[in-house]
Amino acid sequence: MNEGEVRLPVNPGVVAWAGDNPGIYLRETPEGPWTGLGIFFRVLYSGYGQGLAMIVLGNPDREQSYPETSNVCITTNPDLTRYLVDEFVSRFPSFQDQPGLKGMTWLTAESHSSSGDMKSTWTETMTASGCEAQMRWGSLGDPFAVEACPENSATGAHDMYSVFLEAKSASVWINGEPLSGGVCERLFFGREMSTAFLAVSETWVSPVRTQP
Repeated sequence: MNEGEVRLPVNPGVVAWAGDNPGIYLRETPEGPWTGLGIFFRVLYSGYGQGLAMIVLGNPDREQSYPETSNVCITTNPDLTRYLVDEFVSRFPSFQDQPGLKGMTWLTAESHSSSGDMKSTWTETMTASGCEAQMRWGSLGDPFAVEACPENSATGAHDMYSVFLEAKSASVWINGEPLSGGVCERLFFGREMSTAFLAVSETWVSPVRTQP
């Protein structure tokens, strides 16, 4: 919060969407490029309705579609997902300017399942015609809450509230084949944390600045 701003108990901004938004970002080496990116959305509220989406970039540096690459989006609500990609995912530092995000194939979801206890493991699976995408999180840590202003949020334009659980191990699979690379450490809101995480009860708000 900037000097002179007043923190109100009720955020006066406009709620963009609310739900869950876990991710898995993979590298071959700690300083190398991303070799696999996966992000999942379970949206319970938005101006575009509810929906599920899983975005997997098995070849982030290639503007090519599935099945030539493992760049695919499976969704139950394409309009909502397009909004999320344009206004959020494309601004997230790990996805920003990745050619694979533009080239990925969009598929209509046929099924979805979640499993795990959210204490040690969690799995999200989505299927479409001829494609199964799965994200697996393991060795989960204790949950912690984050409240980020636009200057610190992943988009640089929204307030964000969420509960995070770090995953020390994680993998992303397409049709039974894992994406290359593994999780690594990064600086995350002032602490060292794995590049795999669960993000639950997440809310993004377009802020309104107030003065005392």
